[in-house]
Amino acid sequence: MADFYFERECRTATSECHTILQEENPIGRVDVHFANPDIHATLNVSESLTNDDIQDLIDTIDEEILDSVGIVRQEVIVHVHQGQDLGVFSTRNFTGNGGGGHQHNS
Repeated sequence: MADFYFERECRTATSECHTILQEENPIGRVDVHFANPDIHATLNVSESLTNDDIQDLIDTIDEEILDSVGIVRQEVIVHVHQGQDLGVFSTRNFTGNGGGGHQHNS
């Protein structure tokens, strides 16, 4: 089983966003939404992860993030997207990864 680590980016009353790290390298992001009695998650991972890695990651998310919240849930529903990280985009211009607004350089 691979070692995954999480860095929380933000938290609201009903959701959390985490960057996923493996050996200190970012390999994805998970957005979790607590919708009583179910939990919905969107998992975005790099192309390098296998299906077994993804299942291990989901199990780790369940154990380390979801169980720690301490809510009773009936089901955890995870939507998985796998691909290439294109950067961070915003409706405002800023100097950072991904450029400003809707720009993208391949």
